Amino acid sequence: MGRRQIDSEPTRWVPLGLLLMGLFSCFLVYMFMSVVLRPSEKIQFLSVSENESVELVDNNGGCCRGMDHFELWGAAVKWGSDFKFNSSVECCDACKAMCNGKDGPCLCDSWVFCGNPDACGSKYGECWLKKQKDPLAPDKQDAGENTIWTSGLIYGKGEGIVKMETQYGPLHIKLLPECAPRSVMYILELLTMRHCAGCQFYRAEGRGQSWDSEGNHLNSAPFGPPFALVQGTLEAEGVLFKKIPTEECPIIQRGSVAWIGSGPEFFISLANHEEWKKSYTVFGYVLPEDMEIAEKIATLPTVPDVWNNINVSVLEKPVVFLISKG
Repeated sequence: MGRRQIDSEPTRWVPLGLLLMGLFSCFLVYMFMSVVLRPSEKIQFLSVSENESVELVDNNGGCCRGMDHFELWGAAVKWGSDFKFNSSVECCDACKAMCNGKDGPCLCDSWVFCGNPDACGSKYGECWLKKQKDPLAPDKQDAGENTIWTSGLIYGKGEGIVKMETQYGPLHIKLLPECAPRSVMYILELLTMRHCAGCQFYRAEGRGQSWDSEGNHLNSAPFGPPFALVQGTLEAEGVLFKKIPTEECPIIQRGSVAWIGSGPEFFISLANHEEWKKSYTVFGYVLPEDMEIAEKIATLPTVPDVWNNINVSVLEKPVVFLISKG
């Protein structure tokens, strides 16, 4: 009996050991992904701190986000004094309902909501639906801690498109303000500057033998390197960049345009990266017909480098781009 008792002790610890091994494996995968897109000190990156994270809103598979303490102006198509809701999401949805993409330009492309009972007083619940003269240059009324309103933009079919003009052709990008309003507002600010000195792609890696032409991962193939992306920066010289808090982080798909950390470094994905989970704020996507330009950049001459123990491919000559209305 004594011998059997001794034999049974290891058996009792087997499940715990397996659990610890599983947790350790998950930790290694997380650490690996945290450095895949992060270069060495030669190219600075900003990382998101835990207190910058915000709660994600998923409305029936979509997004309906706005910016607090921010008021958009514009011609009203629904008067908030007679149009009230309990949440900003409901107000956003009401605007979306007037922008279904089937009947041309949106009847509503911006919304303004007052959701703080104490600060709003009699205006609490007011939902103003508005129409901008130029959705890529929205009329801003006020911003700051004393602003009681929450506002957001809606881009319908064929709207909200900006262009990254490179020497190899244009990359038209559809912005996603409902999912990443702060990110999109930063891009719109770049448009007002009429230049983006310093904006460039500096890393380019094709799909290799790991993904097919549609971005699907091939069975038993490694997940990189190469990592199927082009990477660059959206920081204009002479302009102080402010960290952008984490916004909507869906699974990265072919064509996704996403921040690395809290920006201004970003990447365009050339493949579907389910293995990256929901790790990056996606603020737009490249129109399918322009993906060949991103693929072309990924074939340019590169030199190998190592960033945080990860092998990467850096462009011999960075590809500069201008950003303008699409």
